[in-house]
Amino acid sequence: MSSTESGKHEGFTAEERAAMKDHAQELKKEARRGSRADKAAEAERDVLAKIAEMQDSDRIMAERVHAVITAGAPVLAPKLWYGMPAYALDGKVVCFFQSAEKFKARYATLGFSDLAKLDEGAMWATAFALTELTAEVETRIGALVKQAVS
Repeated sequence: MSSTESGKHEGFTAEERAAMKDHAQELKKEARRGSRADKAAEAERDVLAKIAEMQDSDRIMAERVHAVITAGAPVLAPKLWYGMPAYALDGKVVCFFQSAEKFKARYATLGFSDLAKLDEGAMWATAFALTELTAEVETRIGALVKQAVS
């Protein structure tokens, strides 16, 4: 949420409102779907369509992140979450990809929910900035996703 210099609350940004509208539409669409297999197939098509709409650099990263996650943790089911590609276990989001464009950020983000088992002592990262996907970065993503669902 944004605020003025005086600390007065101005409400949600246009990008935040759009994400909330996306989430409401996703919930309605999910409620209308038929069988579990149909839901899974349609949810993955929705994710791939959302990725295809992204600008070039975000789209290329999202395609690779999708491939790494689906190969490294096949128990995670792709779905849209606030208009972002996300990956869920038993319907609950474990990780997600946020394009740089979505909130006008300078980098894309790979984020993890509190369901991800990334615990490392008293403090650990739950989001990672992505500026490009090298082989090393893809390997790290694969390891994080496997750990998240272990």
